[in-house]
Amino acid sequence: MSQRKEFHSLDDLSDGLLRELAPGLSTRIFAGDHAMLSVVSFAPGAEGKVHHHPEEQWGVLLEGSATRIQGGEEIAVRKGDFWRTPGNVPHTMRAGPEGARVLDIFSPPRDEYRKPGAGFGTG
Repeated sequence: MSQRKEFHSLDDLSDGLLRELAPGLSTRIFAGDHAMLSVVSFAPGAEGKVHHHPEEQWGVLLEGSATRIQGGEEIAVRKGDFWRTPGNVPHTMRAGPEGARVLDIFSPPRDEYRKPGAGFGTG
């Protein structure tokens, strides 16, 4: 049995389940049994809506620059920085002038991200 379906590329824009989160903000989602990856692309200056969800979330800034807004604080992040967002903590992100790309990891997987759609799907 081939394992090829278990291998993906950050740069293959046709790979993953596409979800439009907000203007200038989209993600490609890869769901497993116990964790979920989301490769989020931000246009320059794009910002998501403040939201929260019960799942724990980790993020890594892969490219660009951004400001992480979490729990009422604004924290500048640059390539290589990563962070943890506990469940139900309000958060969002604003891209810098060159845009940004973020790898988010959710555990457990978010049910609303298992299907295509739009928006963050939570409060």
